[in-house]
Amino acid sequence: MEFGPAGEGDIAAIAELWHEGWHAAHAAIVPPALVASRQPSEFRARTAKRLPQTRIARINGKIAGFYMLDGDELYQFYVSAAHRGRGVAAQLMARAERDLAGRRAWLACSVGNERAASFYRKAGWQVTREESYPVETAEGAQEVRVWRFEKALGGTA
Repeated sequence: MEFGPAGEGDIAAIAELWHEGWHAAHAAIVPPALVASRQPSEFRARTAKRLPQTRIARINGKIAGFYMLDGDELYQFYVSAAHRGRGVAAQLMARAERDLAGRRAWLACSVGNERAASFYRKAGWQVTREESYPVETAEGAQEVRVWRFEKALGGTA
């Protein structure tokens, strides 16, 4: 597996992975208006906007997963369906945590996303509270209930 920063040529593949992964994990647990707004074009625009904060994992030249950082927040974290259950998520999380070293990092996990929450707990992240979280959409922010996970990451950034 190869890790590195995302480039302009990766936008379409990241957006496709994100779109598929987001709908698989969130479509049944977030408000219908948010689901309706989550179109492929929105994911492409959001990916392009956050490209400098995006790191990817490649296997055999294809993107197997990615994460995005925003300050102390692990803003997005996705692994392709084809690579789930193969250790990719654990390796990708180790990379993200290394990038966040020296901080008390946090991430937002939609309430009801049990698969992701279980993975985060297994990786040593702890729920500190449930809160309302503004998610960006093409029409403006929408509020979603999330579990806020936090983890103190040693080392230096």
